[in-house]
Amino acid sequence: MTSAHPPPAPGRELSNPPTDGISNLRFSNHSDHLLVSSWDKTVRLYDASADSLRGEFMHGGPVLDCCFHDDSSGFSASADNTVRRIVFSHGKEDILGKHDAPVRCIEYSYAAGQVITGSWDKTLKCWDPRGASGQERTLVGTYPQPERVYSLSLVGNRLVVATAGRQVNVYDLRNMSQPEQRRESSLKYQTRCVRCYPNGTGYALSSVEGRVAMEFFDLSEASQAKKYAFKCHRKSEAGRDIVYPVNAIAFHPVYGTFATGGCDGFVNVWDGNNKKRLYQYSKYPTSIAALSFSRDGRLLAVASSYTFEEGEKPHEPDAIFVRSVNEIEVKPKPKVYPNPPA
Repeated sequence: MTSAHPPPAPGRELSNPPTDGISNLRFSNHSDHLLVSSWDKTVRLYDASADSLRGEFMHGGPVLDCCFHDDSSGFSASADNTVRRIVFSHGKEDILGKHDAPVRCIEYSYAAGQVITGSWDKTLKCWDPRGASGQERTLVGTYPQPERVYSLSLVGNRLVVATAGRQVNVYDLRNMSQPEQRRESSLKYQTRCVRCYPNGTGYALSSVEGRVAMEFFDLSEASQAKKYAFKCHRKSEAGRDIVYPVNAIAFHPVYGTFATGGCDGFVNVWDGNNKKRLYQYSKYPTSIAALSFSRDGRLLAVASSYTFEEGEKPHEPDAIFVRSVNEIEVKPKPKVYPNPPA
């Protein structure tokens, strides 16, 4: 079936992108501001609608993750082992504290009023940013993990921690003394990304081997029977399968459908409940390193940024595309039931 419409452009490319690999990007919960962390040692704040760079903050090492606190401040996780708070309006930053190795992930919990960081030092730390500056006053707790932390995700009071060795720990933020559940990934290969469903019932987890697993928190037999995994971000060439890492997962805030981004340069949109692919955007210049929907789901930010999965080689420049999302791309299609026989 050929469509009369040409495939939509990749979106509007933001000016002043990072000068090295993009580690993450996130929309604010309050506006179309976009926070971007990069291996070029910066965190940048953009107004995605106006295509303007609102602020830039230099760190002592590559920045591996970032998140918003509110529209005027955010937090960052750096390879120089530091956890920083950044105040955009005053152009200042302070160090909340440190890990013993690079800090890979950072999240802010509105439910707990805490910053949560995961590091390659095999620990999770919780911080109270309201404490005065200085590690002793801001550190709430340190929680050992089975392996290096690769990805974190929050929904309400639930925290999901994915580590090396395919381990997954599920915590209740109100009782961090031990995980509520200790799991193993149902995928055979290294975990790349974990993201909780917006409705709080489970999480999606992606691996380096072109697969995504859909998991549920409820351990009852009925709930566990609903879990499944699917292949994606692959292609057949000369009779063999070429398989790409799935680096990014982002849920649509209105419809609960989700986008995945892979090292194949494609962004796919999925309806997890109906096990269907809704849309595939035209190919981006290089690997998709990160994805984020805006708070109302009208915009999708895409980091097209080589993730060095094939080592040092010439590659397209790092770029951020902001695309307007059409409802048809993200809205689940109603199930069509066959007409009963007359």
